[in-house]
Amino acid sequence: MTDVLTVSGAVELAVIERSGMIESRHIGAAVVVGPDAATLREVGDVDALIYPRSTLKPLQALAVLRSGVDLDGEELVLATASHAGTGDHVAVVQRMLAEAGLDDSALQCPADWPFDRDARDGMAAPTRLTMNCSGKHAAFLMACAANGWPTESYLAPEHPLQQRILATVEEFTGAGVEHSGIDGCGAPVHAVTLRGLATAISRVTGPADDADASRLAAAVRAHPWAIDGPGRANTVTIEKLGLIAKLGAEGVMVMGAPDGTAVAVKVLDGSLRAATAVALHLLVTAGAVDADAAAEVEAITTEPVLGGGRPVGALRVTLP
Repeated sequence: MTDVLTVSGAVELAVIERSGMIESRHIGAAVVVGPDAATLREVGDVDALIYPRSTLKPLQALAVLRSGVDLDGEELVLATASHAGTGDHVAVVQRMLAEAGLDDSALQCPADWPFDRDARDGMAAPTRLTMNCSGKHAAFLMACAANGWPTESYLAPEHPLQQRILATVEEFTGAGVEHSGIDGCGAPVHAVTLRGLATAISRVTGPADDADASRLAAAVRAHPWAIDGPGRANTVTIEKLGLIAKLGAEGVMVMGAPDGTAVAVKVLDGSLRAATAVALHLLVTAGAVDADAAAEVEAITTEPVLGGGRPVGALRVTLP
């Protein structure tokens, strides 16, 4: 099996400075590919395996579309979302389930609290609907309903839908899957290289010939609130820069520009704190994003370094 990403295959991506001293260092790997999937820049071992976590969702959503489900608009975005669990997000998920003739009892993602603080404050207990992957799971169930596939086993690796997802991952990354695991939501997650992941995102977000990919990218750009949540990093990045941005747990981030330039980042310590800033920096240096516009997004989305409630430092990308 291809090696997994290790410390020796990682480089410094960013640091946290506090009161004039570096306090923490984020190491990892990243790659930028162009519209033709040619590598524009790589840092660290981008051919080592990582779990893409929720950055796999665009490919999972494509597999649902290819299964004959007529998703569009907000419902299609929820199929690829790691949503904040607001009332608006939950309403779309409930609508998706109703279209499949099901309710939330059919969801097999675990119950969880929503990311959105206001939504969480109004709840007595976590639910499956407010779990950030519930839209993806609702889309899975819609595919089962459309094809007469069993719903009780929709997460099993041998299920027809999961086999279609596996084939889609291999098609878009351009590589066979050597290893698969179980994601936090219970769905299969397929290990990929950063190079393969960036290639897949380029094919989804750029001017591709694939009608389903174009449909998905257009829906995300039209409804950025649905993929994450108002004021949250992915949503802000899409709104202000026109990129497709998708986070994944354990420090994974992908972004794709309309021309097909795409970046994939893995922060080895699993933190997402530096992921948006690093991805934007790499797209700026590749000429795909305006530097001033990217700086504005970084200022909004980067966690401040505070002391006594006042700024005393900052996150700084250390890549040239």
